[in-house]
Amino acid sequence: MAKGNAVWGIDIGQCALKALKCRAHETDADQLVVESFDFIEYEKILTQPEANPDELVADALEQFLSRNEIAGDKVAISVAGQSGLARFIKLPPVESKKIPDIVKYEARQQIPFSLEDVVWDYQQLTGGSEEDEFALEPEVGLFAMKRDQVARALKPLEDAGIDVEYIQLAPLAVYNYVCFDRLGDLRDQPYNPEDPPPSTVVIAIGTDTTDLVVTNGYRVWQRNIPIGGSHFTRALSKELKLTFAKAEHLKRNATQADDPKAVFQAMRPVFSDLLAEIQRSLGYFKSIDKTAKIGDVIALGNAVKLPGLQRYLAQNLEQPVNAIEEFNNLSAGSVSGTQVYKDNILSFAPAYGLCVQALGKAEIATNLLPEEIVRTRLIRAKKPWAVAGAAAILAGLAFNYVTHVSAWSETRTDAMQKALGSADRIVQKASGLESTRSENHANFDEIKELGEDLVSNVEGRLSWLELTKAINAALPRDTRKPEDRKETAEDIMSREEIHIVAMDQKYFESVADEWFSLVEADYQDKRFSSQSGGGESEAGAEEPLEEDYGDSEAEGGEGMSGPGWVIQLTCYHYHNKRDGMQRKEFVNETFIKQLEEGTVQLPDGTDDALIDVPIADLGISYPYVAREMKLVKEIKNPDEALLGSGGRRRAASALSDYGDGGEAEGEEESKDIELERFNFVVQFAWTPKTRRERVEIRAAREAAEAAAQEAAAAESDEVAVN
Repeated sequence: MAKGNAVWGIDIGQCALKALKCRAHETDADQLVVESFDFIEYEKILTQPEANPDELVADALEQFLSRNEIAGDKVAISVAGQSGLARFIKLPPVESKKIPDIVKYEARQQIPFSLEDVVWDYQQLTGGSEEDEFALEPEVGLFAMKRDQVARALKPLEDAGIDVEYIQLAPLAVYNYVCFDRLGDLRDQPYNPEDPPPSTVVIAIGTDTTDLVVTNGYRVWQRNIPIGGSHFTRALSKELKLTFAKAEHLKRNATQADDPKAVFQAMRPVFSDLLAEIQRSLGYFKSIDKTAKIGDVIALGNAVKLPGLQRYLAQNLEQPVNAIEEFNNLSAGSVSGTQVYKDNILSFAPAYGLCVQALGKAEIATNLLPEEIVRTRLIRAKKPWAVAGAAAILAGLAFNYVTHVSAWSETRTDAMQKALGSADRIVQKASGLESTRSENHANFDEIKELGEDLVSNVEGRLSWLELTKAINAALPRDTRKPEDRKETAEDIMSREEIHIVAMDQKYFESVADEWFSLVEADYQDKRFSSQSGGGESEAGAEEPLEEDYGDSEAEGGEGMSGPGWVIQLTCYHYHNKRDGMQRKEFVNETFIKQLEEGTVQLPDGTDDALIDVPIADLGISYPYVAREMKLVKEIKNPDEALLGSGGRRRAASALSDYGDGGEAEGEEESKDIELERFNFVVQFAWTPKTRRERVEIRAAREAAEAAAQEAAAAESDEVAVN
């Protein structure tokens, strides 16, 4: 790995190779010093049909190495923004230590490829708040790039013998430049999300694309616009019937053309398209960030020098557009007087941002360099030490061998040989006995495992039946006789009944790590919070269990260990009278409480006698209302339930036969009942316990209770004596 204190930022663009060599300022931490630079323009633009990109880049790198010394320096490169993926995700309040697990889950959702096929990294953005190791509304930047594109970006540098240590997306390199060079003072002020500082807009016009970066120093938003400097050249080539090379020359010297007006007229559609894309992008940014205010607008890239472009953008954006003439926090020294550097300073911003990151001063320090490459370089760097260590070990072994041979030759007598032979026989006999012991032990383990499997199969076949019986026992019921019940809204909404319409389950290798660690905060909030007014979901809406939770490596809840199931029950109830318990409160005080504290009759007693077994002893833990929906109106007709389809019509017809007291013939009396229905979802963990395990749990509990009673009695006796 590189050991020097200088770094190279290399931006391999479509038109030229730009490179800066910088080091940290000796006294000013907010300054960098330029030690060297290079600007190598290709003979042709890489996207021209007749161009050979690999050959042109290889030639540029060969020329770069012939003019610059990079041994011992770190190297950072940029890749085009459209080659990678950038997502900025706002997370809900969460423990800081759980952010990596949540980001990994989000990466699976946000990245449209398998994680094995991409190189990805993330970083939590600054500006958020944290209390008691609990992040409040943190925002995370997630960045990814396909492995084959990373390999394609690294190949020309590897072929040239350049070891790259940082790979960064070009828009993020521009963001790091802006934060370090222009927004340093803002970072010293506290961040107020309700009144953020003005956002700086950076328009970085490249050869084929334009990177639009909007940042206030704390938050960043970027978009890639598929219009660049080459589009002006193509417009000239098409309208004026010129070759690409002549059109490029004419574009760069537009003011000296025979007919400048015709030149600008030919490029005008590209001006309009670029402006429209910038306006549309800024409009979208303002729509997603209502508090954002646009401040400075900065233009980067040599295409900005196109006559009239800067003024055209400023007039139509109604905002001054400033082209960079120098870098505020970059001490260029003698380099600043070089004509090539001054002519191309607009194109050095990405390379500047790469140097800022390589020197450890960047706001976003993510790195898309594959870990296997870093590992290979570490091994390669340690090879000389490994060879030296191996040589030292061999020398020590040789010396040890010589001393042992010398000692062995002095003790090689007949008596020693006889003693060694006797020892060998004893060792052989001991080995035979050990082999027999190991074989007997293995046979015992096999028989023991077979016996345990047979017992577990006998007991385990009842687990699901016992679970179903326990759930049934925990459900509240209307204990009145059927004839005492009335088909009225008042009666139905006073019945202590919960109805289950579906039961789903999902198996986890570790319930604590893969389920509870993700829902613990939700469980604590919903299980022990006050009565909720209903969730945000539509009535009846339900998501599959698999989509609720992803993998996690965080610690789980107490009482759960090893594999198990998460059971999900889709339920509803009508117990929603205004003057009593309703909605989630009714569920918690009945069903959930019974799952936690109730019992179920199971044949766990002597001679399979039915006894009350705590439901928790079955391995049921952490039940709670995971999802609750708003109350919905439901119209219910008793006749339809009793008489079936058409029952209401037949009942009306039967009444009309009597004449007196009935309604007019052909009319039917409405018996509709309007109820309020509460739909909800219950989840709990289930780590099945066999009958034998439940007996052990009961015995341990009884022993603990007996010990507590003895301790209390002893304490009472001691008090009486005193």
